[in-house]
Amino acid sequence: MRHRRPIRRPSKWLAASAAGLLGLAACQAEDAPVSDPDPAEGAVPELGAVEFTTSCSPQVEARLEEGLLLLHHMMYAQAQEAFLEAVAVEEECAMAHWGVAMARFQPLWGSADVEGGREPAERAVALDPPTERERAYARSALAFYEDPDAGLSERIERWEAAMEELYELVPEDLEAASLYALAHLAVDPADPDRQERAIGILDRVHEELPEHPGAIHYGIHAHDVDARAEAGVRFAAAYQDIAPTVPHALHMPSHIYVRIGDWDAVIDWNRRSADAALEAPVNGYISHHHPHALDYLMYGYLQRGEDEAAREVLEELRSREGYQPTFISGYALGAIPARWHVERRDWDGASELEPRLPEDFPWDDFPAAEAMTHVARGLGAARTGDASAARASAERLGELELRARDRQDAYWGDWIAVQRRSVAAWAAFAEGDVEGAVEEMRTAAELEEAMEKHPITPGDLQPAYELLGDLLLEAGRPGEALEAYQTSLETWPNRYHTLLGAARVADEIGDDEAASRYYGELAELAGDAAPEREGAAEARERAGR
Repeated sequence: MRHRRPIRRPSKWLAASAAGLLGLAACQAEDAPVSDPDPAEGAVPELGAVEFTTSCSPQVEARLEEGLLLLHHMMYAQAQEAFLEAVAVEEECAMAHWGVAMARFQPLWGSADVEGGREPAERAVALDPPTERERAYARSALAFYEDPDAGLSERIERWEAAMEELYELVPEDLEAASLYALAHLAVDPADPDRQERAIGILDRVHEELPEHPGAIHYGIHAHDVDARAEAGVRFAAAYQDIAPTVPHALHMPSHIYVRIGDWDAVIDWNRRSADAALEAPVNGYISHHHPHALDYLMYGYLQRGEDEAAREVLEELRSREGYQPTFISGYALGAIPARWHVERRDWDGASELEPRLPEDFPWDDFPAAEAMTHVARGLGAARTGDASAARASAERLGELELRARDRQDAYWGDWIAVQRRSVAAWAAFAEGDVEGAVEEMRTAAELEEAMEKHPITPGDLQPAYELLGDLLLEAGRPGEALEAYQTSLETWPNRYHTLLGAARVADEIGDDEAASRYYGELAELAGDAAPEREGAAEARERAGR
């Protein structure tokens, strides 16, 4: 079927019933039409457009389209609901089972319901659909789930290989093309060859079908890497036109804007995303899209020095209970309180953060989420002179690093290693070992430079080169500190404290041109930031504002 009109559904798709998704699917009328509801009924505006021909009956076509659209938006719980509805209407529809399996793993998020997805993937293959194209789709999903002992990285690599077979079989199929591009990005977003191939595929899909959510969404992810963000602005701008109320669609443009330091855009998109996500609970939980957006929102406010607004984000996070128990939720629950203290240089508060809150969250499943608290605690302890406590935080980060590696999660193992080394460097500095501290911090910065930011985060608590600049400044080596700050700004432009550090060291070494530039940029950035934010009044005064 060729679907070019926007899909509109009643607001039911935004909330799974308390009885659960299977119960909802079972009670769905088999011949219920999917039509444009009256606006007064709370219609959800368009989701975009897809092209998805299947051998299933016309009764399930709209449900399959809706599920695929939501899958491209990474609204996985809602996509699963739509595909389960299709299964309830036509159990023999292999592509409905394929959709359920696809909705149960999240390739860019580092999570999957392997046990829950294996059965529908096997069912899709066992049904032996009548076309080789559909059989290839079914095999591609099963490639991810087979072999119960495989780690996530291996599963994604197998999925990429299966998607390549599908893509080569039907290169004109826009859905196969867009998912193949996603597989490239999931295997290694830092691989330039995979980036180029993914972008080339997505550009073709976007040109042929401009409303395709996968082309736009995955196009943003493809450009969410060093030195590509500017080229991704076109995708960011397109998203608001095709899915103006989908929580994750409202969030995605900020992946580009955070890369170029456009904090106003980051704030605007994520406020809207966080609000929309509250209208989309998942099995009785607050959708992880809500805390995810709050994390980006907090980051944006803190870079503008808007501390009171940032405080309100922290209070908003803590005012609610029952967050969806996923890595996305866990990362935000760990990161937001840590950012609040670290970005404001409240080292005492950072050192006193309590890990693993809320207590009923499954922290053991998400070592990288817990790590955020220990990074803040370690940096806070070191900056207040408590080297012993800083070492304890570094040791805990080492344990979490090993746990991530035991789970065959190499990326987060490497990321925690950068954090561990950063805290260890500052612990060494607190102990008086300046040279050892600088060497360790340089190693951490070089390791981070070789990695790409994960899409789950707007950025670490402090970029490693910014931390190196701070360390060198305190060590009385301002020239080297300026180089570190400048290196950090190349990857993370318009960061508040990087600009402040660069301005101060440039002033100290007598580089008036650089000092004037950095103070001017900081004054423009801070605007009317509260005077208690370190450096805000200083920047305005030096910039003559």
